[in-house]
Amino acid sequence: MVQLYGKSMTRAEVESHSGRSGHAAGVRLMELGDGIERGMRMLEFRSGTGLRFTVLVDRAMDIADCEYRGQAIGWHSPAGFRSPALHDYEGEGGLGWMRSFSGMMVTCGLDHILFMAETETSSYVYGPRATASHSLHGRIGTIPARLTGYGEHWEGDELTLWAEGVVTQAAVFGEHLELHRRIEVRAGTDEIRLSDRVVSRGFYRTPHMYCYHINVGHPLLEEGARYLAPVRDVVWAAHAESYEAQGVGYRVFPAPQDDFHEQVWQHEMAADDAGLVPVALVNDRLGLGIMVTTRKDQFPCQYEWQNLQKGQYAMGIEPSTHHVLGNQAARDRDEMIWLHHGDERRYDTTFTILPDAAAVAGAEARIRAIAAQPEQDYPAPSGDFVALGAAG
Repeated sequence: MVQLYGKSMTRAEVESHSGRSGHAAGVRLMELGDGIERGMRMLEFRSGTGLRFTVLVDRAMDIADCEYRGQAIGWHSPAGFRSPALHDYEGEGGLGWMRSFSGMMVTCGLDHILFMAETETSSYVYGPRATASHSLHGRIGTIPARLTGYGEHWEGDELTLWAEGVVTQAAVFGEHLELHRRIEVRAGTDEIRLSDRVVSRGFYRTPHMYCYHINVGHPLLEEGARYLAPVRDVVWAAHAESYEAQGVGYRVFPAPQDDFHEQVWQHEMAADDAGLVPVALVNDRLGLGIMVTTRKDQFPCQYEWQNLQKGQYAMGIEPSTHHVLGNQAARDRDEMIWLHHGDERRYDTTFTILPDAAAVAGAEARIRAIAAQPEQDYPAPSGDFVALGAAG
């Protein structure tokens, strides 16, 4: 049965109160109409609990807005939800990606993540293009999807809201990769399920790297908000040479800062007996949180991003296929994922809203049972980048 408004309801009971279930929970396609967002297709999901989120069909089907009972969860940057028609991938020395960076989730890949890189392309057998220039975090996040379906599906007395699409990243004498994405939420719940398949459709040996930039903003992120994760080891910090200079550690967040320089960590996470890695940001004052659960075998690495500058205030949970060392290091360490025709990789992720203090406490207990994260704010980075498996 569907749990709505404090009651368990059958399909007939839900429908008896209105002409369609959309009065309580549904998904609909809309188009943005003004400014830099003009012409963008967007799907709006409402689960019936107060969970509302939007999916940008024309930006890789990434999650843009996310709110719970009127309280924002997802981050809105000054760049806005910019149309991909305005995006210049090669711009600003590879940093043009920053002009399209906003929303609760931005997908990075499919053949490159992290900072800019120049890599050899001999596998594409095309002499005039001996190397490929990769901009920050790759191309996929600003490619429109082919929307293959969306809607509301009843199975007995259970209602599932869903959307599916395919995003193609391809070039002549280059990669031909597809992202097959399905997003669904069961009506009456606070849980978004994301299922991705990255498939190689080309006949060249093709590199694959993948990351989610999951961005949380105000009011969930505010002074005193806490980062919870089964951190087995703090591997790396971008700011290690001036570790305490800004007075912000990895665990507890301050108010927005003046002239804050981003801070990034890589943590080695432990997994539970099912191979799952839950990571959360929680706000004890609001009794609210979000937990992101990934699979260790799919995303063996994870970063924590802090952008605490006034006007851009955000934190990021970033599950990744590769270490923060980057594209060339993945090749040098024989950790690059290589895909041949028909090869695919799966990624299954759950976003769970923690709606009250009891849910926050439950999530914290679950995470602590897997591994107790360091209690100090500035744990010394170990530099121990564990060996990753490669494919192809």
